[in-house]
Amino acid sequence: MRAIRLHEFGPPERLVPDDLPDLTLGAGQVRIAVASAGVHLLDTTVRRGEPGPLPPPDLPTVPGREVAGTVDAVGPGVGDEWLGRRVVAHLGPVPGGYAEQAVTTVDLLLRLPDRVSFPDAVAAVGTGRTAQGIVELEPAGAGDVVLVPSAAGGLGWLLVQDARARGATVVAAARGPERTGRVADLGVPVVDYGRDGWEREVPEGVTLVYDGVGGEVGRTALELLRPGGRLVMFGFSSGAPTRVETADLVRRSISAGWTLGPRMQALPGGIPGLAARALDRVATCEWRPLVTTYPLAQAARAHADLEQRRALGKVVLTTG
Repeated sequence: MRAIRLHEFGPPERLVPDDLPDLTLGAGQVRIAVASAGVHLLDTTVRRGEPGPLPPPDLPTVPGREVAGTVDAVGPGVGDEWLGRRVVAHLGPVPGGYAEQAVTTVDLLLRLPDRVSFPDAVAAVGTGRTAQGIVELEPAGAGDVVLVPSAAGGLGWLLVQDARARGATVVAAARGPERTGRVADLGVPVVDYGRDGWEREVPEGVTLVYDGVGGEVGRTALELLRPGGRLVMFGFSSGAPTRVETADLVRRSISAGWTLGPRMQALPGGIPGLAARALDRVATCEWRPLVTTYPLAQAARAHADLEQRRALGKVVLTTG
């Protein structure tokens, strides 16, 4: 099989195509003929060998933890009814997604309706499950004025759709004309936070900020919140979290919190339950993921574009 392997930590060019033996199966496992594999920002941290929530892998390694495709082999203890079935899976802490084949345990599989494409399924099982957790923990309401920085990213794109569907007034923010132009397709006002004074274009009375950018953008968004407002943090693509001090909470009468980790894990069904519910929302067209696809052989380019914020939405590798 063809796969992308990392032999040495470093820049995107360290991701190189390799020919590897077909994967073998153990008890309770299935093999997926991968059609689409998700690329996560965390993958770029792992590639660089930097500290993160996951320990550095032994090298060489095949990165990637989100895959969708068709089951083409089953191991002992797995029924033949899985053969030929369209599935999507998050591989968990064991990588191996950037390849034409992936192996996982049958309990991690989600059956994929025919109407859901493989790239959209990958977006649902990774980015979608995080978005689902965020909106279950901190949902927008009909009276909210919601600001979504990084609305051209995979998460922000879904959060705009969710808040709008709940009846909130939504303002999307992104950087640069290409990204703001794409976000305008969602039918909400859009501001370019790459321009000086962008905050003056945001309507007064913001009650909820979904902050995945952090840094100065996140700080400016915090200062737009009216008393009683909420800053919901789930990432910092800028490289640094939003600076929040106790004095901010007291002086401005706002709340701020981090949504990832134990709070999400405590939701019904845990993280797998969130993935299943996100997939349902994609299947019913309640959510329409934004996806940028690259051929598997161009994994290095996909990483570079993701790091430089050139890719829109969820980045997905395809084997077809």
